[in-house]
Amino acid sequence: MKKQGVLNSELSKIIAELGHGQSLVISDYGLPVPKGVRMVDLAIRENVPSFIDVLTVILSELAVEKAVIADELRQSGHEIYDTIVEKVGHAIALVSHEELKKITESVSVIVRTGEWTPYANIVLYAGVVF
Repeated sequence: MKKQGVLNSELSKIIAELGHGQSLVISDYGLPVPKGVRMVDLAIRENVPSFIDVLTVILSELAVEKAVIADELRQSGHEIYDTIVEKVGHAIALVSHEELKKITESVSVIVRTGEWTPYANIVLYAGVVF
């Protein structure tokens, strides 16, 4: 029995299977999921689990080469933006929310949280550990 990190067995397996350059999205509750893209739905109720909680745990297991977020989140002045910058720390690209939604069409998986903050979405690209 796993006792720390990503305890959701499906999500843990997905992270372990990601190869260099493949991408995973952590999304708020409202981000549309494109047809054909796998989704792991963690949402239980409003803001549970939170975007930041899920990001924190995924970052504990996933080597991240770069990340993409919507500039609208930065412009909103919401603390989630500052927390993303603090936790990811490098190589964060800003795109429009519309461009981010286009990017989601080619990701490996979308992890939906219960987050109700608009634009609280991030695309994480897997890096390598060596």
